[in-house]
Amino acid sequence: MSLITGTRGETVPTVPPVNPAVDTADVTTLLERGRALATPVLRAAVDRLAAPMDTVAAYHFGWIDAQGNPADGDGGKAVRPALALLSAEAAGAAPEVGIPGAVAVELVHNFSLLHDDLMDGDEQRRHRDTVWKVHGPAQAILVGDALFALANEVLLELGTVEAGRATRRLTTATRKLIDGQAQDISYEHRETVTVEECLEMEGNKTGALLACAVSIGAVLGGADDRTADKLEEYGYHLGLAFQAVDDLLGIWGDPESTGKQTWSDLRQRKKSLPVVAALAAGGPASRRLAELLAADAKSQDFASFSEEEFATRAALIEEAGGRAWTSEEARRQHAVALAALEEVDMPHRVRAQLSALADFVVVRKR
Repeated sequence: MSLITGTRGETVPTVPPVNPAVDTADVTTLLERGRALATPVLRAAVDRLAAPMDTVAAYHFGWIDAQGNPADGDGGKAVRPALALLSAEAAGAAPEVGIPGAVAVELVHNFSLLHDDLMDGDEQRRHRDTVWKVHGPAQAILVGDALFALANEVLLELGTVEAGRATRRLTTATRKLIDGQAQDISYEHRETVTVEECLEMEGNKTGALLACAVSIGAVLGGADDRTADKLEEYGYHLGLAFQAVDDLLGIWGDPESTGKQTWSDLRQRKKSLPVVAALAAGGPASRRLAELLAADAKSQDFASFSEEEFATRAALIEEAGGRAWTSEEARRQHAVALAALEEVDMPHRVRAQLSALADFVVVRKR
């Protein structure tokens, strides 16, 4: 069971395991397969970039250090490539058919990370300085743009009808992802955000690309639109579950696991699900939290707040029920995702593996 740090220093579970019998080794194998098959093609795509963008991108992916020396950095969980390969198998194709889709989705995901880190002012990702911190904001913007262009190039150069269909799904998902980021930024400057608005934002920012990842391999494998749409439904709700857990980690996550500062989302004044749910709950803790956050928005000293001040806000969110509500929402979205899988005819093994990956996403510590 994954643990995060409580407001009084204790460790508590993020979300209880949905399926205690999940074979963690099997999930690890799926993630490693996705990484192993996608990485050579991903590296070849990045090698097309002009200098110094190629080395900046290589640093971002963890292939080299800040001095340009080979490195074995943390390249992320590789959930999206794993889903793309399983998606191809769900359509009855070989997993290799999904590799261009896996690479394209991973390129778009990392395009968003490069830009998000700059916009959010995040100085650490995966326990290393972010690209804008090492190479400057201009390179973070340029390399992000280049990765997005490469994603479409990797798909379209296949030259097939299926590649065109896959590219349309990817570009639609990317537009929704950008919509979500724009909503996220705008919400930071609003006093009131509804739970419905927050879920819409997170569905765009996280759900859309996961939905694309779990359909793009099937499309490349010749699946019809109904099958792809149902797989997208699974991925969309899985993305909402993933983001709900991410929101919990963004406040209570252990920095040694997440690679980010303590109370990272509170430091950025993010209107994440625990915050929005707590504000909507009513009651003394909810009202006190609203007063503090309203004062924070006008404070000239916010950047120098102490750990204790952020801990106070986190405690009020928990007392108002925001933490418990978000945990329950992660479980609910997980259940909706699995229900969508039941409407797709696929090999039993593939269905079980998609279910195991869903459990992995909801029960994690980073």
